[in-house]
Amino acid sequence: MEYSIEKVTTLIGARRYGNTEGQVSWLLTDSRSLCFPEETLFFALKTQRNDGHRYIQDLYNRGVRQFVVEQVPDHYDTLYPEANFLRVPHTLAALQRLAERHRDEFSLPIVGITGSNGKTMVKEWLYQLLLPSQRIVRSPRSYNSQIGVPLSVWLLNEQTEVGIFEAGISQPGEMMALRDIIQPTIGVLTSLGAAHQENFRSMEEKCMEKLELMHDTEAMVYCSDNDIVSRCIRRMNYKGEKISWSTCDQQAAFFVKSVENSRITYIWQDEENCFDIPFIDEASIEDCITCAAVALRLGLTPSELAERMPLLEPVAMRLEVKEGQRGCILINDSYNSDINSLDIALDFMNRREEQNKRTLILSDIFQTGTSPDKLYAQVSELAIKRGISKFIGIGPELTAQADKIQIADKQFFADVNHFLSSEAFTGLRGEMILLKGARPFGFDQITEQLEQKVHETILEVNLNAVVENLNYYRSFMKPDTKMVCMIKADAYGAGAVEIAKTLQDHRVDYLAVAVADEGVTLRKAGITANIMIMNPEMTAFKTMFDYDLEPEVYSFRLLDALIKAARKEGITGWPVHIKLDTGMHRLGFDPEEDMDELIDRLKHQQAVIPRSVFSHFVGSDSDDFDNFSTLQFKRFEAGSAKLQAAFSHKILRHMDNSAGIEHFPERQMDMCRLGLGLYGIDPRDNRILHTVSTLKTTILQMRQVPKTDTVGYSRKGKLTRDSVIAAIPIGYADGLNRHLGNRHCYCLVNGQKAEYVGNICMDVALIDVTDIPCVEGDQVEIFGEHLPVTVLSDVLDTIPYEVLTGISNRVKRVYFQD
Repeated sequence: MEYSIEKVTTLIGARRYGNTEGQVSWLLTDSRSLCFPEETLFFALKTQRNDGHRYIQDLYNRGVRQFVVEQVPDHYDTLYPEANFLRVPHTLAALQRLAERHRDEFSLPIVGITGSNGKTMVKEWLYQLLLPSQRIVRSPRSYNSQIGVPLSVWLLNEQTEVGIFEAGISQPGEMMALRDIIQPTIGVLTSLGAAHQENFRSMEEKCMEKLELMHDTEAMVYCSDNDIVSRCIRRMNYKGEKISWSTCDQQAAFFVKSVENSRITYIWQDEENCFDIPFIDEASIEDCITCAAVALRLGLTPSELAERMPLLEPVAMRLEVKEGQRGCILINDSYNSDINSLDIALDFMNRREEQNKRTLILSDIFQTGTSPDKLYAQVSELAIKRGISKFIGIGPELTAQADKIQIADKQFFADVNHFLSSEAFTGLRGEMILLKGARPFGFDQITEQLEQKVHETILEVNLNAVVENLNYYRSFMKPDTKMVCMIKADAYGAGAVEIAKTLQDHRVDYLAVAVADEGVTLRKAGITANIMIMNPEMTAFKTMFDYDLEPEVYSFRLLDALIKAARKEGITGWPVHIKLDTGMHRLGFDPEEDMDELIDRLKHQQAVIPRSVFSHFVGSDSDDFDNFSTLQFKRFEAGSAKLQAAFSHKILRHMDNSAGIEHFPERQMDMCRLGLGLYGIDPRDNRILHTVSTLKTTILQMRQVPKTDTVGYSRKGKLTRDSVIAAIPIGYADGLNRHLGNRHCYCLVNGQKAEYVGNICMDVALIDVTDIPCVEGDQVEIFGEHLPVTVLSDVLDTIPYEVLTGISNRVKRVYFQD
């Protein structure tokens, strides 16, 4: 749904500064998640650690024009002439109020879910149960906080038939705001546990706070076997329909008669039925029962429930099982860190059939409200109960409570770094390891040991040249045309992280990489810009969701798989980039034959949303293909226009690449993609713009070789005179192509040409430095400022891309600015 900026101003009771017309479809609180700037309303939230007002300038430069603020920027009318600033006393309250008013627009069943554990599981499984017959909007992931709930409710739209939202609280007084935003018709209490207990005087106080969500609901689903829950419900004098489930009380609305293996037999409305579930752990069984009661209340029949329950899929909760080094199996659970989630993870581990020794690596547990001695005595009891034979504790609190862990094989470390440098880490072999760490401890380092790369051959990267090349191509573009910079293949060998940082500083709109792993590297390095994945692999969908990476979609098979993966993860509205095949015949949808089917599939789901549509010119680098380029562009215009007409939001269109920006400036549309030109090579004529990468090495050794001898393997290096031969530490394993050997090409030593003699080896090449003044240790230029990389590519009868991207990762990158 769209709201005019005038309507938003009224709804949140703001004072408006600025008079630009605008429509709002997207709400933003984290500048790193910007996707649709033209229709985004940014709330400049203030927290203890950050202030959203700091990001106004950056967001304005990236296209955002609507802002909700507590302080209007000085000189806003001159610094931000196209912006609207809606001033309010509290931006968080304004966000919540806008979501509340948005919720008022809908009269439909809304399920509000709260509890200490199981909220996300119940939400996702309920979604899976209802999806075949109803259109559902649900909270993305675990968006259950004071910020997450309004962002979730904002997703309601005209097509929604049922809404399912989580509500999480950590201290007294928080639930009322969430209740007013969600306005549930059915309330669900999943469980009551120790999470955030330190902020409440008793479990009863916390339970009453959670039950505030149910205050005005038509019905409430809960487990009456919990005495605290039952007492609190009696105290609240609830007026709606109480749908209790129980394994003990036959008078419960949903009586669980038996649980045998994975079959649950129950009585509902005086009828006995059963269903099977694909899970065996206790927590999943309880969550499935809760889902069954809610689904039946929403109108599912017992037969439909029996049909759909066995099809439930595991929900990604950041608990991952991976193969580790040295024969280990790693269970990584960083979803939450409390005693209840530890028990669930240990239970999961205990139920696996592998016979490996069971090891628990645990950090200090936060926010329990329990004294450390009691907490870690309980941890010890749980670990022993679940079959843990080795315990590794990380953190000062666990170290201080070492005597409470009653496991013989135990070790403790102050932090992760101490653990990684210990024999305890290197000694992990053939074990099943549960890694359970609170996020501040940085447990990801345990599985991501870095290796120091040392090599005498280096690739120097001139970051100023990158900027100069960027600005050169920007000079052909209209001011409002967006830019995608290609940094796939490790930024054409230059090193993606540093190139990305430079481009981000210079306000490019998108970065593009080939595969998800490249995007992950950027995110871990602190890159917050939008990242496009050009060749998404179906095994990497979760990685893309976890790291905010936007995939290209080029086929129905890929689209269907992506939608399925997004639904499993609880994703809605994930931005994707639609690729059309206008003549390359490599990847893409047919712009004539596929568009109707593509639009239909996109319109009948909520998991993904098209952010851009694009295609590739086959030959924009050559005038010989101009007629075909014109045909391609006409095909793209028709297909992309049809896609845009089917959606109300702006879909960016782009086709110009580096050569196209220069050759077809009239076809730049909404965005252009800059690739080889960014790295200093004009693809139109292979001329050098500004040299970015220079590959250098040094002379290791020099020797006199008589003309009667040969040089290198297979005696390929023939000499015609007594010669001085130098060995340099670079070979084909570093990216120096073997076809350059045997005097087919040369490098520069002190500015003079030195031919490669004999076969190029894996790690060493031999060059003829006869008549060149030089000594061991002198520098050698393989390509760069004085020897263009195009010289090498011409000899190899290939393109500069291949030479640049072929430089091995063992070659150290050195970055500099003039």
